[in-house]
Amino acid sequence: MKSITINGSQRESVGKKATKALRNAGKVPCVLYGGDKPVHFSAEAKSFKPLVFTPDVFTATIELDGKKYNAVLQDIQFHPVNDSIMHVDFYQLFDDKMVTMEIPVKLTGTSPGVLNGGSLRFTNRKLKIKALPGNLPDFLTADISSLKIGNKLFISSLFNDDYTFMHPDNTVVVQVRTSRNATAEVEEEEATPEAAAAE
Repeated sequence: MKSITINGSQRESVGKKATKALRNAGKVPCVLYGGDKPVHFSAEAKSFKPLVFTPDVFTATIELDGKKYNAVLQDIQFHPVNDSIMHVDFYQLFDDKMVTMEIPVKLTGTSPGVLNGGSLRFTNRKLKIKALPGNLPDFLTADISSLKIGNKLFISSLFNDDYTFMHPDNTVVVQVRTSRNATAEVEEEEATPEAAAAE
């Protein structure tokens, strides 16, 4: 999985006054959980843009005073009015410890049902999986090239030995539903000479 680097500095004071001063200086207060104890730090607000304002999923390498921590974004709080980042929580990653993350689904192929006027319903654009950090994929691939009108693609079609899905096996990822513009999917058969003569 792709990773971005966030350079920050540990903060001693975590009170409201200190937190407000950080935000006024264009920095975001953060907490890193998952280790022996929570690590409080701050980083420039602009450094979070590649991590937050994207449909992709990244891990983060947090560099604090010479130390590096591998982590994933766990929670983020935005200002209710101007949408600025108010606070970020990270969860520390360890090579031998499973982690749960939501991974985006990428569709491949062309659906015959859609070509015939059906409506593609992409109901689960992200799926939650559990895996070791080294096995986390950038995205999950769902092949829709066999979906006709009325067909559904279940999560069981995406199973992989590297990770476990945290959803029921009958979860629908994408389906093709009929619409007013849909045409019947009829296989054309070659006319026999007798049929041609009869016409």
